[in-house]
Amino acid sequence: MSETGKCCAYIVRCADGTLYCGWTNDLERRVKAHNSGRGAKYTKSRRPVTLVYFEEFSTKEEALSREAHLKMLTRAEKLALIENKKKESEGNGK
Repeated sequence: MSETGKCCAYIVRCADGTLYCGWTNDLERRVKAHNSGRGAKYTKSRRPVTLVYFEEFSTKEEALSREAHLKMLTRAEKLALIENKKKESEGNGK
């Protein structure tokens, strides 16, 4: 998902429908950790999680800053962001 050396801010959808925001330098490993119960206290009891959104950054600081911004969004704003990214990806043939 992310290239080596890239940091990501991401959103996962939990089994109960809630959204969790985080950051990582290994997106695939982090999602696996969430799904094995080792990712975060919040997601441990809400498994499985599904990756629904991510952005890549070249530095940890940028990813942390974006994570903080994502956490301040309302649920509706997060859902709109996810939907826009989905439409963007579909438009590019991905």
